[in-house]
Amino acid sequence: MHHKFEFEYEALTDSSQLSTEDQSLLEAARKATETAYAPYSNFHVGAAARLSSGQIIIGSNQESTSFPVGICAERTLLNSVGSQFPTLTISTMAISYHPVGKDANEPISPCGMCRQSLLDYENRYGAPIKIILAGMSGKVMIIASASMLLPFGFDGAILK
Repeated sequence: MHHKFEFEYEALTDSSQLSTEDQSLLEAARKATETAYAPYSNFHVGAAARLSSGQIIIGSNQESTSFPVGICAERTLLNSVGSQFPTLTISTMAISYHPVGKDANEPISPCGMCRQSLLDYENRYGAPIKIILAGMSGKVMIIASASMLLPFGFDGAILK
């Protein structure tokens, strides 16, 4: 028996088509790329989350000379929110990037570890996180729930 997995997402030509609220969140993610520590890859990633309180929190990638020790912007952000605001949910997250010396006009998508962390966060709080993916300019993708980025994700149910 064959099965098919599909999901819908919204594709915009640029960020001007976003709501004012989502434009400000994406701008915060773009600005967060400036706080990245990426001396090895020169690939600066920023993430911004709007919490259920309306507050915006940012995160950025932080590299290490021991490459596996570094942490992506999305997980930096999730860890900050989880430890500083454990009773609040994330309603929307925007992710952007700025590779030094190169254009960033296509949407960026989280790596596999970040996708799993986003799924864990959604499951922990029982609430979807809308994801806005973009570069510093150009196209924008909007995904209704982070769970759509990881079909067959590990939800921990078998551990209980």
